[in-house]
Amino acid sequence: MSVDLFVANEQDEVSIDLERWTALSIAVLAARGVTANAEMSLLFVDETTIAHLNEEFLGKVGPTDVLSFPIEDEETYSGRVPDQGGTGPGSTANERPVTLIGDVLVCPAVALRNAIEHDTSDDDEFALLIVHGILHLLGFDHVVDTEAEVMEALERELLRAHFDPAWGGPRSER
Repeated sequence: MSVDLFVANEQDEVSIDLERWTALSIAVLAARGVTANAEMSLLFVDETTIAHLNEEFLGKVGPTDVLSFPIEDEETYSGRVPDQGGTGPGSTANERPVTLIGDVLVCPAVALRNAIEHDTSDDDEFALLIVHGILHLLGFDHVVDTEAEVMEALERELLRAHFDPAWGGPRSER
């Protein structure tokens, strides 16, 4: 079984190449060791939606470029509840439980403004935001300077390997 990635464009301001961003997401997950029985969502949303979520969950006013919502539950098991004693009909005893990774939401309208500000292409900005969001789902953060350095180095590595070998430095250097 492979990674189950749900990708949707829920905004109509910017044309989105869903296949391209699906492929990048799957490559990044695989590079980080997530290859089977996992689920993740990648959603492209409008400014109103992301501003609402930004305020509701982070207490920040206004739209942002990317939000990540990791699923912090343990693995989801099939079988009887509460004892997980059997697999149930249609399942085999060898199935691994599904790991729910979480959701990454990207706001293309904000990303396009950021691309101009960062003097980079729209696609480079989208790719960075997707990789950045996935890394948050996988437990990386950038609150502390040393953590930020690790996360930014990994972003560069993943973008070079799976998006564009000529990709430049982290956001702060663009």
